[in-house]
Amino acid sequence: MKYALLQPNWDFAGSSYFGCQDTHLPLELLYARQQLEAAGHETLLLDGHLEGLSAAEAGRRVRAFRPDFTVLTTAPTYLFWRCPQPELRLPAAWLAAARAGVTVAIGPHPSATPAATLRKLDCDVALRGEPDFILPRLAAEDWGQIEGCCWRGTGGMHVDARLPQADMQALGALDWHDYPLARRRHRHHVFHGQGRGAELEFSRGCPWNCTFCNKTLFRNRFRLRPVAAVLAEAEALVRAGFDYVYFIDEIFGCGPRRRELLAGLAQLPLTIGMETRIDLWDEESLQALAAAHCISMECGIESITPEGRERFAKNCLLATARIAELLRFARRRIPWVQANLIAEPDDDRQAIAAWRQELIAAGVWVSAPVPVFAFPGSPLYTQLFGPPDDSAWERAHDHYLASNASHGFSDIQAARPQPLAALERR
Repeated sequence: MKYALLQPNWDFAGSSYFGCQDTHLPLELLYARQQLEAAGHETLLLDGHLEGLSAAEAGRRVRAFRPDFTVLTTAPTYLFWRCPQPELRLPAAWLAAARAGVTVAIGPHPSATPAATLRKLDCDVALRGEPDFILPRLAAEDWGQIEGCCWRGTGGMHVDARLPQADMQALGALDWHDYPLARRRHRHHVFHGQGRGAELEFSRGCPWNCTFCNKTLFRNRFRLRPVAAVLAEAEALVRAGFDYVYFIDEIFGCGPRRRELLAGLAQLPLTIGMETRIDLWDEESLQALAAAHCISMECGIESITPEGRERFAKNCLLATARIAELLRFARRRIPWVQANLIAEPDDDRQAIAAWRQELIAAGVWVSAPVPVFAFPGSPLYTQLFGPPDDSAWERAHDHYLASNASHGFSDIQAARPQPLAALERR
């Protein structure tokens, strides 16, 4: 069988999307290609964002390939599945232009609202959860036996509630064959100097369940990849001329193999960045992180008070003073250390401003508190509205706009995000 794997050329004009808008490796498609080819299938992977393709050009290339299945991801790279754009306008346009064979949607939208995704994209199949090992099964099995497989049939809508999660131990090292890796330059979350960057993945999921985190319906259970596979990918990137990798893990630094990975990375001419929790680290382990050439460390703090962190179900056992101490220690060894805060109506703004000023003076960048989006399926959405239904994205987006209209949105998204209905009409 032949599978076309497609990432759109993303455009977030007017969107509430607050992820990075630069190019990133479509790791979900690269892992899926690895498993498809291992199963004997032929693949075409098009990264419309990296190649700067139009939907029409991508469609011509897909149809020339004559696939049995055309697979499109509804949000950029696994890194941003947890904070995707709510609208499906652009994926719908790209799938319409590239329609060939059985059309399949993967991503956070089909994971949360498969029936709405099937309708909005007019596609044949919507896959919930992680697709890495599921896509090859579409060609060989009764879809009714496949976890998370949803489709519209003659008997109506079939929605499978299961959420498959990949066996990370079975994901071998990617080799990026037939992928335009030479085009990549962006170093994610690095704000100084020059170089070439790419993304890697050491773990998926997280053992915590913070209310704001959008991982529940995919990438939920914490799992590690083999250290050897990750280091092989890093070495291949060095040979290809890269000098920086960003780990897309929800929570880098968990698990028993951290020391082994950092020791291996320390031997490579490669700098690294990641998102993490500062309470996973102490002075000794931060020294090891710096020795592994870490240059960018982003830490979710969320609130400057224990009560605020508890409201987010952060389950952080450190006092605020200890958090600040570790952030300052890290910054003396790592060029960029960032602490993220989330906006809460009851926060003491003067206390936050003072805490920020103190740490910024020590070289730690502390974000102004940012508003939180209740992504469908997240604990916050469930607390507010219950399980997601076919109107979940509209409901979450309306809530976000109404909640933040008076005091502003994040400075990394559109100044005035448009209503979802308007975005999907564009």
